[in-house]
Amino acid sequence: MRVATWNVNSIRARVGRVADWLVREDVDVLGMQEIKCKESQFPYEAFHEAGYEVVLHGLNQWNGVAFASRLPMHEVENTFTGMPGFGKALDDGSLPLEARALGVTVEGVRLWSLYVPNGRELDNPHYAYKLTWLKELAAQTESWLASHPDQPLALMGDWNVAPLDTDVWDRAAFEGSTHVSEPERAAFRAFEAIGLQDVVRPLVPDGYTYWDYKQLRFPRNEGMRIDFVMGSQAFAERVSAARIDRNERKGDAPSDHVPVVVDLDDAADEDDDDRPMIFG
Repeated sequence: MRVATWNVNSIRARVGRVADWLVREDVDVLGMQEIKCKESQFPYEAFHEAGYEVVLHGLNQWNGVAFASRLPMHEVENTFTGMPGFGKALDDGSLPLEARALGVTVEGVRLWSLYVPNGRELDNPHYAYKLTWLKELAAQTESWLASHPDQPLALMGDWNVAPLDTDVWDRAAFEGSTHVSEPERAAFRAFEAIGLQDVVRPLVPDGYTYWDYKQLRFPRNEGMRIDFVMGSQAFAERVSAARIDRNERKGDAPSDHVPVVVDLDDAADEDDDDRPMIFG
């Protein structure tokens, strides 16, 4: 099974490009972020014509997450336990939940498409929101791993964190900024502490996943690595290949992010009587 994650930065602006890429690259399941539309606005037809079904969570022209899959999707969830809200308080005093998380199960593999809050500036309330959002996601993930230790799990998406200095083109240029601050990096490392791992970096040690549109960042390769597939041990054991599709930042009207792709081997069948016998 080939799975991928891609912050598409407005699916209505890039639907043809995304649908063509899915077919061309033989992708089974794509988690998308920043679709920037409501359910009624999503361009389903192009995906259906390409052989993909879509589930999504979008509330307005901001944020939004989705999955496109040519395999059946089950157990759809658009929040996680403890997920914090942000913005103007509702009548009941709670904060509105943004469209930033979507979970599905495909072929027994649990996948989440995540659009982690940006944080904006270190002194902005959005930064505290980002840290709380990641903390609650880690707590829920730890609980899930404890109750489903053998089911493959991957948290995929735009994490808006560059965990290593080499994940930005110039560390000095980010001094005093979000994405590289120690609290954000500590929040990212918390997922490794509970048993997840970046399943792409061992196979693709170098490379960025995002380049700003401004100041010729892409031609100068002044990018960031902020899109990740964080997998459980059961997921990581099935990873056979991975890549960052840098070429998708080229051409007409690209997203400022590119796809990150992971290939999974089929699950081993422990009851298969045709397995070869090993004699000592």
